[in-house]
Amino acid sequence: MAMLEIKDLHVHYGVIEALKGISLEVNEGEIVALIGANGAGKTTTIKSIVGILEFSEGDILIDSKSIKKNPIECKKVMAYIPDNPDLYEALTGIQYLSFIADIYKISKEQREKLIKYYGDKFELTKYLGDLISSYSHGMKQKLAIISALIHKPRLLILDEPFVGLDPKASHTLKEIMRELCNEGSAIFFSTHVLEVAEKLCDKIVIIKEGKIVAEGTTE
Repeated sequence: MAMLEIKDLHVHYGVIEALKGISLEVNEGEIVALIGANGAGKTTTIKSIVGILEFSEGDILIDSKSIKKNPIECKKVMAYIPDNPDLYEALTGIQYLSFIADIYKISKEQREKLIKYYGDKFELTKYLGDLISSYSHGMKQKLAIISALIHKPRLLILDEPFVGLDPKASHTLKEIMRELCNEGSAIFFSTHVLEVAEKLCDKIVIIKEGKIVAEGTTE
């Protein structure tokens, strides 16, 4: 079943048409990469999927619901990690994760279990009591990833997720992505790193100048 369906999507920035009628699907259990040069339309596509950007034509369905007509319902089952996450730096790591868990109405027991699990995986647990303002870029990236995972999203959207992560954290994230998909979630992410796409993905989509020029299995 398709967790994400993009149907004939057009996005304009003024007179410039950034996306020229793209269509694609991501099914349950699939990891799909979006590859393209800078300015090809990767981030525009991702921001449209998660409801940040308005689009002029077409539709985006998350779990069969339109992001335009049912934005809250769509966002309940989805998580988004931008390429440069903005976090509330006056909070500690654990306060930030608790805030996100409150938004998604996650039980105390469930959040404690998942924060411990992912905190240990990313070697961040001992720093969760520290202010986010004291974190390095890589630590902030890890915190953003954990915040996206604690409600067990059915659709995970990532924009250049491996930028700023050390090799060990990158490996951990790849393992977790595959784990999530084995449990039935779907993942759609943009990347410049062809090797990552090749080793990790079930399908690859190539975008150029706002159009999809190739898509299919990794083979």
